[in-house]
Amino acid sequence: MNTVDKLAEIRAKIADLKKLETLLVDELKQSGTGTYDGTTHYAVVSEFSRETLDMDAVREKLSRQFIKAHTKVTEGLQIRLYGYSRKAAA
Repeated sequence: MNTVDKLAEIRAKIADLKKLETLLVDELKQSGTGTYDGTTHYAVVSEFSRETLDMDAVREKLSRQFIKAHTKVTEGLQIRLYGYSRKAAA
């Protein structure tokens, strides 16, 4: 198996695990706040609040020049993985 196919297989497994993680997290959250014990780990469910900045509103108030002057650019490499079509060649 080549590197691309291995990467695709790993990402598929990760996606399945993330779905399972979401289900388990939701189950704990539905139990409410508190500490929940396992045999080797425990989880704490607690309430919190977080403030976020409404970037759409900010952009409406600030000039394009101000936004551009305070925009950080990060460069790097990325990998996008695509599957081949399984259709038979005509």
